[in-house]
Amino acid sequence: MPGRPTNYSTVIPAARTAAECQQLLADAGASSVAVHYDNREPSGLSFRLDTPHGPRAFTLPVDVAGAAAVLAVMLRDNPPRGASRAALDKMATRKRAADVAWRVARDWLEATLALVAAGMASITQAMLPYVHVDADRTLWEAYRDNEQAAIEAGGADAEPS
Repeated sequence: MPGRPTNYSTVIPAARTAAECQQLLADAGASSVAVHYDNREPSGLSFRLDTPHGPRAFTLPVDVAGAAAVLAVMLRDNPPRGASRAALDKMATRKRAADVAWRVARDWLEATLALVAAGMASITQAMLPYVHVDADRTLWEAYRDNEQAAIEAGGADAEPS
């Protein structure tokens, strides 16, 4: 993996970043915003936004477990110059990965909402993977489940990405 992910050096706690995301969504006109928690740590956001086709629900997950794996690989393959083993161990915690994952999600959300504000994309277009297709699933989750079912039935050559 070349380089380091953005925000890898953040010291801003995940809970503070989740609150910043809530404010970004409120400023964008969300009628409701909820933070999801896993083991008392923020793990995603659900929100409602008006679209040309009426209000729609969205869920934006924040993959802390995936961030922890990326952080561990990053530090193993490309450690900061001069970092001690103790410093690397301190950087490779799940809490740190959560802080980094939330900062990355916040940056993505801010950029996505800026595209919408500039008229370069509609809210539905920009957040299509995260729009709910039923009460408990996003479009991405429905796609993933459908692709997995096809693989298990032998009807697809490749796994979903």
